[in-house]
Formats: sequence, structure tokens, C-alpha cells
Amino acid sequence: MKNTYLFDFDGTLVDSMPCWSQQMINILERYNIDYPDDIIKIITPLGNAGSARYYKEVLGVPISYEEMQRQMDEYAIPKYRDEIEIKEGVKEYLELLKSKGCSLNVLTASPHRTLDPCLKRLHIYDLFDNVWSCDDFGTTKSDPDIYLNAVNKIGCSIEDVVFFDDNIGALKTAKQAGLTIVGVYDASAEDFTDEVKEVSYRYINSFSELNGPIE
Repeated sequence: MKNTYLFDFDGTLVDSMPCWSQQMINILERYNIDYPDDIIKIITPLGNAGSARYYKEVLGVPISYEEMQRQMDEYAIPKYRDEIEIKEGVKEYLELLKSKGCSLNVLTASPHRTLDPCLKRLHIYDLFDNVWSCDDFGTTKSDPDIYLNAVNKIGCSIEDVVFFDDNIGALKTAKQAGLTIVGVYDASAEDFTDEVKEVSYRYINSFSELNGPIE
């Protein structure tokens, strides 16, 4: 039985990917920037700061990083603070794992200014031992070291950690780092469902399918 759990936030614990994606697309459309069809798959593991760098260095968005971040926050902060909802079965599963003495942790590309208020409003923030943004590590979920550093901070063996995410890029990288991965369905990643299933130890459409720790 696995005792340590690491959860993505957007699209995994909460139904926020439409909002997160829209804040990113808004910038590209505002400046008439052409972008690839799989832009959301590309930028999701990068987070806000990493996406801003990608926008400027690769896509040529003609504004500063600070202005991009301001525009993202202007759209997203009220949504996370007041509107975004928890996904089906999440709270119940977290409470079950907690009752079994498991360590629960969050690792997400979202910044604390959207992450923390949302988790607190949904009354699950206090269930976690650690709530981390990629900003806390100075890298992205496309970097295997972020998972190794998180495991080191938790203070457990990497073989004991289960990582839940909806994004194929993050799942592949976490698997490369040695974590046991569970793919989580999200409509935003539906086109990659078969690929996620192929790389995952287990795949779930909803947390309500789970009735105990991962074996």
C-alpha cells in the first residue's frame, strides 16, 4: 500500500482547466498571435511563468512578462477565488486517505495567488501536508528534478509516492522520475486519453472510483 500522495491541482483536484486555458488563449488572441493546435498540452506543465516565457521567446508575444502576468491574473484570480469547483469524489477520497494516515501533498504549475484561495474556499487546504507551486522550486513539471525535490522535502522513498495528474507531459515526466502515476480524466485532455492510459499505472474517470490507498 502506498502512503504518500502528490496531486496536481488544475484538471485533477478542481475543474479549472477551462478557466486556466482561457486566460492563456486570451493573451494570444488579444495580440493576434498564431499558435499550435496543441498549445494547451504544451504550456500546461509550464505554469504561468513558464508559459509567459514560451509566449515571448517562441511565439513572440509583444509585451513584458509582468504585463502578461497581470493580464492572466485579471481574468483568473476572481474565478479561482469565487467560482471554480472541486471535482467529483475528490474531497471524500482525500479524507479517506487522511484517515489512513497517508501524507497528502499538492504540486501544481498554478501560482499560490490562485491555488491557495481556491483550496481554502473548497475546505481541503488543511488536508495537505504541503501545497507547492512550481514557483517554489524555480522550475516546471516538465523537469524530472521537481518531482525528486518534492519527494526529498516530504522525506520518503520515491517508490512510495503516487502522483495524480491529467496532463500527459507531466505524467510522463513524473514516471521518468520514478513515481507511480495515476492518470485522471479531464475534458481538456480528452484527445490524449489513450496515451495517458498507456503510460499510467492506473487511470480514473473520477475519484469516486477509488475506495482506498493505491496498492
